[in-house]
Amino acid sequence: MSLKTLPFGHSLIRFRALEWRSPAVVAECLGTFVMVFVGTGAVMVNQITDGAVTHLGISAAFGAIVAALIYGLGHVSSAHFNPAVTLAFWQCGVFPKYKVLPYLVAQSLGAIAASLFLQFTLGSIGTLGATLPKNNNWSQAFCLELVLTAILMGVILGSGLDRRAPKGFAGVAIGLTVFLEALVMGPITGASMNPARSLGPALVSGNWQHHWLYWIAPILGAQLAVWLYRYLGPEKSAH
Repeated sequence: MSLKTLPFGHSLIRFRALEWRSPAVVAECLGTFVMVFVGTGAVMVNQITDGAVTHLGISAAFGAIVAALIYGLGHVSSAHFNPAVTLAFWQCGVFPKYKVLPYLVAQSLGAIAASLFLQFTLGSIGTLGATLPKNNNWSQAFCLELVLTAILMGVILGSGLDRRAPKGFAGVAIGLTVFLEALVMGPITGASMNPARSLGPALVSGNWQHHWLYWIAPILGAQLAVWLYRYLGPEKSAH
């Protein structure tokens, strides 16, 4: 059996030959690094300083850095920084299959590198910002993460992909959504909405409790948003 006959075989060939050094893949790695560094860094500093950052500040940090990265790197990689978003764009038909695996690997490596750097510079503070269900209520966290990600993906599709949307406001809309969802549901689930964001702290801190839900729920939520948005009749834009 040749590599080409395996699932994702053609993707693997192109991945090896082309995508490792692609500016877009590097941007995804760097962008995810910065997002996890700022967001989970805020969580850790809040613990170090006995609450100086506050929950509002942590939520604002996540939302602001996402908005900044969309404007700073969106023209390079389309600013996914999230495996659930990448898979949703692929499902939409606006993102090529051969780029999916490189993006997922880059996002995961960026998140892991950020958590390693934070552990090195700040120490093993708490869980390094790992996302954990409140009171180990995984079913509650699963449902909330699914809905939170569906809302986020809906905003991404409506503001960043639909040609009918006002130009230039996607970063603001998406950043505000991250901020508000983290503010409201962060204390319950960690408001991850992003498997890579959860992977970095979990791997480095060793806190794997219910980690699976932070992959499955966001991916399903993003796919649900794609399915629902199709009924709104958006025009597909080049991506």
